[in-house]
Amino acid sequence: MPASPSERPSHSPHSHTGAPSLQRRLGTFHLWGIAVGLVISGEYFGWSYGWATAGTLGFLITTVMVALMYAALIFSYTELTTSIPRAGGPFAYVLAAYGPVPAFIAGFASIVELVFAPPAIALAIGAYLHVQYPSITAQMAATGAYVIFMALNIAGVSIAATFELIVTIAAIVELLIFMAVVAPGFSWGHFIHDGWAGSDTFTPHAIIGIFAAVPFAIWFFLAIEGVAMTAEEARAPQRTIPMAYIAGITTLMLLAFGVMIMAGGVGNWKLLANLNDPLPQAMLSVVGPRSGYVHMLVWLGLFGLVASFHGIIMGYSRQIYAMAREGYLPALLGRVHPRFGTPWAAILVGGSVGLVAIYADQYVTIGGQPLTANIVTMSVFGALTMYVFAMGSLFRLRHTQPHLHRPWRAPGYPIIPGFALVAAVLSFMGMAISNPAAFGLYLLIMGTGVGMHLLARWQKNRATMEKDTAMH
Repeated sequence: MPASPSERPSHSPHSHTGAPSLQRRLGTFHLWGIAVGLVISGEYFGWSYGWATAGTLGFLITTVMVALMYAALIFSYTELTTSIPRAGGPFAYVLAAYGPVPAFIAGFASIVELVFAPPAIALAIGAYLHVQYPSITAQMAATGAYVIFMALNIAGVSIAATFELIVTIAAIVELLIFMAVVAPGFSWGHFIHDGWAGSDTFTPHAIIGIFAAVPFAIWFFLAIEGVAMTAEEARAPQRTIPMAYIAGITTLMLLAFGVMIMAGGVGNWKLLANLNDPLPQAMLSVVGPRSGYVHMLVWLGLFGLVASFHGIIMGYSRQIYAMAREGYLPALLGRVHPRFGTPWAAILVGGSVGLVAIYADQYVTIGGQPLTANIVTMSVFGALTMYVFAMGSLFRLRHTQPHLHRPWRAPGYPIIPGFALVAAVLSFMGMAISNPAAFGLYLLIMGTGVGMHLLARWQKNRATMEKDTAMH
């Protein structure tokens, strides 16, 4: 039987058992900073690869489709978050709707998404610092980033969220400066030239490119749903989370389209299509290499990477903590620091996985791509899996628990949530076809996790039955 939503956690730093628990210290502004910060590195790098497959016009269509999917998703996801404001996020929603095993699948997929995204971002931070300081290797800098930001997350949610807000605002300001500086060199002619997958005319080949570019458009918005993991640390979550979600997705959409269009219209966009630093290169073509703006963009661009890296650590730690607290992962991972009120064990374990990936990157190649490229793709697979389960939960809870208190109701039900569900399924199928090696690895990881969970459930049930038999 599906589980009922649990009682809302107390504002006390200790649970009813006396063990430390999460503390409600986050307001709307902090939550908005987390929502945007989780994602904003995607406005700086990664998305431009979509031009290589779809062209500027094709990728514009892809991004519109993905943006609509995320808008529908967030409007629907907010209903779940405010109805069941638990740190487990999708795990808690699916548990209430479908029961333990589907809940584990959704929660584990969310962990894959949030644990596998940070190593790629950390290596991007490391690569940047290596350019500035050649004596520091990318792996060394990435390791330092993990140590610093895991420590910051353990030190307290207020400190972590305030830092996240500051770096997020700095990253937004930097993107606005970029758009203003390159505006004089913008031309629609540059943007639309060969815009249909390398052609000036729309062809069937452009359709293939539009769908192949879906993962790169998802990178613009990936992980925004992670703010739901802070539901037990938000003040008045039924009010603050909807405001943060709506403001966050609006902010990210404006930045995504602004950055993509402005960068594509300042020169030959094909020169930017396979670069990890499209924004500085686009600015160079307008102001020249000696401009102080370019140096400022290079340095302050680090804020976007740091904001997402730091924010995703907050997200994965709460998902791991919530599943461990409910007995779906080892109890150690559900421990909360007695002084700081943060899930320290979950932070350290998730970070350890990321560190292994960082050092394995130079040795492991899958499908002709380095390990980090594959784990980014697997991160997207995890996100899409979780989106499908979450949207399914919304429909099921509307049917099975019609009287559940819903401070926010998804607008346009059932059409808008249905669109989000169908779009997530189609995106997942398209990615599986386009990335068979990464998809195979994703299935292996998910299968291993679910298999271990089922074995543990079987052993627990068997032990319970044997105990009951012995008592009688």
